[in-house]
Amino acid sequence: MKSFLAAVLVLIATHAAADTFPSRPVTIIAPTTAGGPPDTIARLLAEPMRAKLGQPVVVENVTGAGSTIGVARVARAAPDGYTLSIGHLNSHVFSSLTYSVNYDVVRDFEPIAMLTTAPMALFGRIGLPAADAKELVAWFKANLGKASFGTVGVGGPARVWATDFQNTVGTKFQFVPYRGAFAIVQDIVGGQIDIGYTEGSNILTHLKSGKLKAYTITADQRWKAAPEIPTIKEAGIPGLQMPFWHGLWAPKGTPPDVIARLNMAVVSALADPAVRARMVQLGWEIVPSAQQTPQAVGAHHKAEVEKWGKVIAASGVKAQ
Repeated sequence: MKSFLAAVLVLIATHAAADTFPSRPVTIIAPTTAGGPPDTIARLLAEPMRAKLGQPVVVENVTGAGSTIGVARVARAAPDGYTLSIGHLNSHVFSSLTYSVNYDVVRDFEPIAMLTTAPMALFGRIGLPAADAKELVAWFKANLGKASFGTVGVGGPARVWATDFQNTVGTKFQFVPYRGAFAIVQDIVGGQIDIGYTEGSNILTHLKSGKLKAYTITADQRWKAAPEIPTIKEAGIPGLQMPFWHGLWAPKGTPPDVIARLNMAVVSALADPAVRARMVQLGWEIVPSAQQTPQAVGAHHKAEVEKWGKVIAASGVKAQ
C-alpha cells in the first residue's frame, strides 16, 4: 500500500512539474569547445527558445574524452527538462561506441528534436601539390606514412573514415589527435599538418577566403554552401559516405509533456527567419519539419548507432 501511494505521489508531482515547466532557466550542455558546431547551434537556438518558453536558455560547454564527459553529465541529470544535451554524429554515436562509457546513448536519453545536417569534407593545406582528389590519393601513396591527418580524438568519425580510407586505397597516415575541430582547421591553415576530415561548417569561412583546399564531400549530393566541391562519387575515389547531423536530447524519464514543450520551442526556433538565415550562412541545412519530431530523431539515432557500430567494429578503431 505504501509503495502504491508513493508511486501515486511521484506521478502527481511529475504532472505538476510538467504543468509549470519551465519555472527556471534551462541549460543546454554542449560537449565540445566554444565555437564548435554544437555550441554555435545551441547559442543560435537559445534566444528564440527563451521567447517561447518564457525562461532563459543557457549554454554550457562540458568537454573532454571525445565529448563523452558532457554527454554523461546529462545522462546523470534529473529527468525534469532543465538539463539538455545537444550533440551530433560524433558525441552521440561514435564516442559511445569507441569509448568506455557509463551510459547507453540510446536508452538513457529522451529524444527531443533533430536539428541540422551538413556534409563531412576532406580538406588540406593550401600548399599541397594535389589539385584534386585523385591527385591527392596519388600524393598519399607517394608519401606513404608521411601525410599528417588531424582528427578530433582517436575514436571519432574522422579517425574511422580515415582508417577505412587508408586501408581501401593502400596508404598510411600519421594521425594527430586534437580536442576539437577548430584547432585542426587552424593548424591546417597554418601549414602545421596536411589533411583533415570534418563537418563542412568548420571550414567554410577559410574555404571561401582561399586559405585551404577542399577535395571532396562524403555525401551523395553537392553541398549548397559550397557547390564547387565534388561529391566523393564525382571525385572518383573510394570512401564511406558520412552525413553529419545534430540533435537535442533530455535525460531518460523526462515527462512526455515536458518533451513536447521543449520540442515546440525548438521547432519554433528552427522556423525563425533570422536563425534559418544564419544557419545557411554557416553551412548547415535545417532538417525538414517531419524529421524534427522526437519520434523521428529517436528512430534515426538508433539506426545510426546500429549502422556505424558495424563499421567501427570492422575498422578496429577504439579510443585509447
